[in-house]
Amino acid sequence: MDRFDAMTVLLAVVEHGSLSAASRELRVPLATISRKVSDLEARLKAQLLTRTNRRIVLTEVGRAYVEAAREILARVEEAERTAAGEYSVPKGDLTVTAPIVFGRLHVLPIVVEFLKLHPDINLRLALGDRFSNLLEEPIDTALRIGSLPDSELIATRLGEIRRVVYAAPDYLRRHGRPEHPRDLQDHACITFEGVTSARSWTFLDGKRELHVPIRSRLSVNTAEAAIDAAVSGLGITRVLSYQAAKAVADGLLVELLTAFEHAASPVQLVYLPQRPLPLKLRAFLDFAAPRLRERLAA
Repeated sequence: MDRFDAMTVLLAVVEHGSLSAASRELRVPLATISRKVSDLEARLKAQLLTRTNRRIVLTEVGRAYVEAAREILARVEEAERTAAGEYSVPKGDLTVTAPIVFGRLHVLPIVVEFLKLHPDINLRLALGDRFSNLLEEPIDTALRIGSLPDSELIATRLGEIRRVVYAAPDYLRRHGRPEHPRDLQDHACITFEGVTSARSWTFLDGKRELHVPIRSRLSVNTAEAAIDAAVSGLGITRVLSYQAAKAVADGLLVELLTAFEHAASPVQLVYLPQRPLPLKLRAFLDFAAPRLRERLAA
């Protein structure tokens, strides 16, 4: 039995929550995944996993073994990177994550430019609006908007972004302009699922937090859809400033209630502390950070 291979399979099962999910991730038949886990348990003479109909649960022995296996594989990977010259020249594979809209508008153009300058680096850009856990997932650096829940991470600050209320000039001509958050109760609103509530929005009135009930005429699950609906004149929406920047520049949307906004959210590139830092990651951070700062400042 290849113990390194068995460790890799076990970690995939744990990280993805099931044998079938690990099978899909590793592109290995489910029967092979199950056999390798069973062979590993037989070798160790210990049960590592408790299998239920819905999920996989680590036993106490399993938790200790997985922690050790993760450390062993990380050290092997680092040794291989060193032997391959990753710490002497910028080369190898990079994984970068970013929010969907910000990533498409701002990170992707920088990634393309970076790859043209570094032919020995291959990069995976994963766009998604959830916070990825760099301690558990194979991610080199992530662009984060908002406070950092992971205290272990090193952060490079790039700027800040506001959450702003917007409406189309045509809508305001027909329905009037809200001057105070309480005025929103008399307006049609477009809400963004998972980011803002469909029942109320929160503002700052001086130092006091103000919860304002709203009437959501349309609820959508992407910022682009919320912006498009607002541009059409359906109602008032609330999104991040960079998401609506083009519509504002084109005169299709205007900002509302700016005196009642919360403090702007920081934008940062984050990564795990490593010594030495792989040159491929250092090269990307040095290339991307000043260009992202310039875009945010603009």
